[in-house]
Amino acid sequence: MMQQSVRDESHRDLHSEYGAVRGEHPGRVRNPVIKAEDLVWLEFEKPDLDRAERFARAFGFGVAARTSDELQLRGSRPGAPCVLIRRGSRSRFAGLAFAAADPRDLMRLADATGTSPRKLPEALGGIGVELRDPSGARVRVVSGVHTLPEVPSQQAHSFNFGSEVRRTNATQRTVRAPVTVERLGHVVLQSTTYRETLDWYLEHLGLIVSDFLYNEGQRDRGPVMSFVRCDRGAVATDHHTIAITLGPRDRYVHSAYQVSDLDALAAGGEYLLDQGYRRSWGIGRHVQGSQIFDYWRDPDGFLVEHFSDGDLFDNTLEPGWAPMTASGLAQWGPPATKDFLGIGFGREAVDELRAIAVALRSENEFDFGRLRGLLKVAAS
Repeated sequence: MMQQSVRDESHRDLHSEYGAVRGEHPGRVRNPVIKAEDLVWLEFEKPDLDRAERFARAFGFGVAARTSDELQLRGSRPGAPCVLIRRGSRSRFAGLAFAAADPRDLMRLADATGTSPRKLPEALGGIGVELRDPSGARVRVVSGVHTLPEVPSQQAHSFNFGSEVRRTNATQRTVRAPVTVERLGHVVLQSTTYRETLDWYLEHLGLIVSDFLYNEGQRDRGPVMSFVRCDRGAVATDHHTIAITLGPRDRYVHSAYQVSDLDALAAGGEYLLDQGYRRSWGIGRHVQGSQIFDYWRDPDGFLVEHFSDGDLFDNTLEPGWAPMTASGLAQWGPPATKDFLGIGFGREAVDELRAIAVALRSENEFDFGRLRGLLKVAAS
């Protein structure tokens, strides 16, 4: 019988009350090839760039550049564009890019993977190494890209909390208008080779796990989801920069973009509803990561999230462990919707059902036991 988890004071009231038991995944490797600095952009292909731009502006992005074949979206903070959308025959997720902490890291990574750094398009600047993770996602690691200047953003409200008074002789008003996206926060990917894919990011990019989730009753089989952050030493970073989950097909799940505070998030959501866009799930506050969230479907079916007030960890905190349940996804808010969980009647759910049939007949980590765990999550 598996050893009972031991209470670890470093986890209590932070992200998970219990840590690992002996022999479980440590959540990091000793000598990664490099340590990536941050997630810098995501890449998509879409057939209708005009429609994509309309939603992007309503969602709160700024437009950094636009041609007949490419749309570059940005947040208000200085840095590279955070979303690149190229014209394509169909809508699809095309990859992600991390920033190297030092240009020399690109050579180190290239030598370790048998690749070569190459110049990026002039509109982006800099150089990059292009890789594929075990699930097939294209991963660029870049350095020296152009930095867009900061643009005005929304100021966070000043709040009165009980006897702590910060605002007097002033009202609290939030305009129902597009929220201002500040930056890209994270991306969530599903993989049929979850453990192999997770280890690839830890070994090649030096990422470290903040939290593991496992199927109830199957902890001895290992985790099925991990929330993974960049390792910047004593500098605290987002609770997760990428999250990886086991599933019947390799796919993009969602991406998240930071906004200033709850009021901006809520008013921006009201504006999206006024424009006829569809909320998938929200508003609520997550458990892992603690962020306030609001999920939307864009016109191409991609799930995107506004978030605010997320956790920041340095590299001293070890991974937490918790069972995966639908009810455990939020501290407060409405129950997770069928659309968010991918069990509704839309195209995404149909594709997932087809993928289950294929995955169960193929060599991968998604088997009947994992399917039972996934169904239990959906029913929870």
